[in-house]
Amino acid sequence: MNVVLVNHSDTLGGASVVTFRLMEALRLHGIDAHLLVRDNQTDCPWVTCAASRWRASIPFYKEHARIFLGNGFSRADLFKVSIATDGLSLSSHPLIKQADVVVLNWVNQGFLSLKEVRRIAAIKPVVWVMHDMWNITGICHHAGDCDRYLTACHHCPLLHSGASAGDLSAKTFRRKQRLYDRVDIRFVAVSNWLAERARQSALLRNQKVEVIHNPFDIATLRPVKPMTRGALGLPDGVPLVVICAARLDDPIKCFDKAIEALNGITDTNAVAVLIGELRDHSLLSQIHLPFRHLGPIYDSRRLRSVFAHAAAVLSTSSFESFGATLLEGQAAGATPVAPIHDGRGDIITDGVTGYAFGPNRSAADALRMAISNPIPADTLLQAAARYSYRSVANAYSNLFSEMLAHFQL
Repeated sequence: MNVVLVNHSDTLGGASVVTFRLMEALRLHGIDAHLLVRDNQTDCPWVTCAASRWRASIPFYKEHARIFLGNGFSRADLFKVSIATDGLSLSSHPLIKQADVVVLNWVNQGFLSLKEVRRIAAIKPVVWVMHDMWNITGICHHAGDCDRYLTACHHCPLLHSGASAGDLSAKTFRRKQRLYDRVDIRFVAVSNWLAERARQSALLRNQKVEVIHNPFDIATLRPVKPMTRGALGLPDGVPLVVICAARLDDPIKCFDKAIEALNGITDTNAVAVLIGELRDHSLLSQIHLPFRHLGPIYDSRRLRSVFAHAAAVLSTSSFESFGATLLEGQAAGATPVAPIHDGRGDIITDGVTGYAFGPNRSAADALRMAISNPIPADTLLQAAARYSYRSVANAYSNLFSEMLAHFQL
């Protein structure tokens, strides 16, 4: 079976990382999988860049010009929305033509237009993996407290000077509705929480939505011989609490809540380990708990070694479709600590596979429990095994076979 996965990049962003892993998982499963991207950062022979950088930039700028116009010439939240009006012509690409199944992933920011999705779906079976809420909203990737997607998007709060009943979100919502009504696409959510939101939405409530989790190479997530704490620049003999994100102070990651939680456990002798970019370094002065800021870590052995030495891995994000860093920490033996009102609920069963916080328990208290009463490492690894390459690839293989059996040109 020949499958092509389509994603914005092969490494940039969480969706890119898990899509690359999915390609690896499918290939190990005996499927001839390739990854077609806009931005190619690796030399992997199974990754193909769809166009030159200058050519790919044209639809990117055209789409953002339309957003800028629809936002009343305001730059506020310009990159928090996507409208899929512009993109590359991928339906004629050799990899698409040769594929038995096309798997769309995160294809925004001028990579793929809704019109081009329709062209691809007219000639190939299409699976669309939802890594966030964009497929079920007008233009946003994270709806937050807004529930307009349950009926029809309009008066979008991210359109600061042009929101109306017929604004850009309403127009894009209608374009998605026409697409979903006219072509057969199988939607896959990476968590049960996201699938439930999709099934409640006006756009997908009449569509079949599968749940297939992101794949992880579980066998390598717990290193047999991790690097020493000294080699990692970490202190010996103290519990480590890891906070990991591409950008720690991204507003959605709620770094202020993480700081509050860390400051609430100064009596535990723990040390915080911060992994990721930080734009506002003055925030570090607010942390009263001893900490190490390691910056971004691109070396997988180094990152997994940090998790292997950690007592807990903390996530305070306002929203996560799944929660990859929690799963990576869990597989390495670190107890995950997070709220479970979203996709993180698939990873954490409170007191069994991690500790949850929310209205009845503070993040600091949940962290203190993870340090004083950690979940056994074997229990954590067993829980993480549900997301192994083999398990996820098998689920996709069954889905592909089902689609091919019913697909007709």
